[in-house]
Amino acid sequence: VPFIMKAGKALNERKAEIRIQFHSPPGSSRLFQSEGDEALLSNELVLRMQPNEAIYMTTNVKTPGLDYKTTLTELDLSYRERFDNLVMPEAYTRLIIEVLRGQQAAFVRTDELRAAWEIFTPLLQEMEEKKIAPIKYKFGTRGPEESDALIRSVGFSYHAGRYHWHA
Repeated sequence: VPFIMKAGKALNERKAEIRIQFHSPPGSSRLFQSEGDEALLSNELVLRMQPNEAIYMTTNVKTPGLDYKTTLTELDLSYRERFDNLVMPEAYTRLIIEVLRGQQAAFVRTDELRAAWEIFTPLLQEMEEKKIAPIKYKFGTRGPEESDALIRSVGFSYHAGRYHWHA
């Protein structure tokens, strides 16, 4: 299962989320038509940490009636909409409160830190030895085109603006 991490500065959006994209069932494109006869978008489970904390799933559903058309809809748990009078402190505020309470659950354990360095140290060393430079991209875009080409090569399909979550 491909695992893609995308990060950068000056991207078009500031967000932190985990996005799990499901493969379409075999034959679904021949059974169903999406709105506008475009290809069906993939079903996705999204865990959004920021901004606007939420858990939602986008899913293709058959529209009511005798047609075999689908539409993309969502199952949604948006914290701001679900919980009345919700106060979501900033991340650093939470960490400072944890320090004052003597709680360590929000912090990385030593063994986790060592494991992370075991993964990233060889990568960083190779980048330094081979003088691998970051790929530049235009300010305010989704990042380098090579990034989108890479995720397409492992089967991820970006919705290209066809789906907008109501953040």
